[in-house]
Amino acid sequence: MGKNGLIIAIDGPSGAGKSTITRLLAERLGYIHIDTGAMFRTVALAARRAGISVDDERSLTELCRGCAITFERTGDACRVLLNGEDVSGEIRTPEISLLTSSVSARKGVRDCMLEQQRQMGRLGGVILEGRDIGTVVFPHAEVKFFLSATAGERGRRRFLELQAKGETQSLEDTIADVVRRDRQDEEREHAPLRRAADAIDIDSTGMSIEEVLDLMVKTVNDKLTETG
Repeated sequence: MGKNGLIIAIDGPSGAGKSTITRLLAERLGYIHIDTGAMFRTVALAARRAGISVDDERSLTELCRGCAITFERTGDACRVLLNGEDVSGEIRTPEISLLTSSVSARKGVRDCMLEQQRQMGRLGGVILEGRDIGTVVFPHAEVKFFLSATAGERGRRRFLELQAKGETQSLEDTIADVVRRDRQDEEREHAPLRRAADAIDIDSTGMSIEEVLDLMVKTVNDKLTETG
């Protein structure tokens, strides 16, 4: 266990509720939430703004090194800043979601983000969520969860989010996007989506946020008791 507490890894596919659960778990435990998915989304947004192709790994890597990505909490909300600019809304569009999977598959980008993530979490007392936290970023994390749900359920959740934002994408297209994103994440060459062998599986289909959160808190508390 690190000086500030445990390192907790939450992995899983897109739309499984990782960001919401991680934020709430961090609040309960008083830990820092490092949203790795938002970091990759921010790089994808920066690449689109700069007109850099996802196939141009060298330029993507250079861009990534020049991105100052930080997290700032305002009340109950956590904002994502790119070089001081709040991009929290822009990085959550369907276009950026699909672009992120391609950008994050580039080794140079992953190496750059990996270094930043490890620096952020090295002292413990952190919760990181993504697709390769328990397998690549922190393979020795003291607690690992793999949070999932059916593609239909994840698509439905995403559809409701988009509706709330005024987006007009259909439920069928939203589910198709989820399935396509899963395939991209599972088949990419570098750090594909994988469940760590020692991760605790949680299928959130049919579960409330509170039920998932209570299960995770109990697991973490049991680990803290065990480590003394």
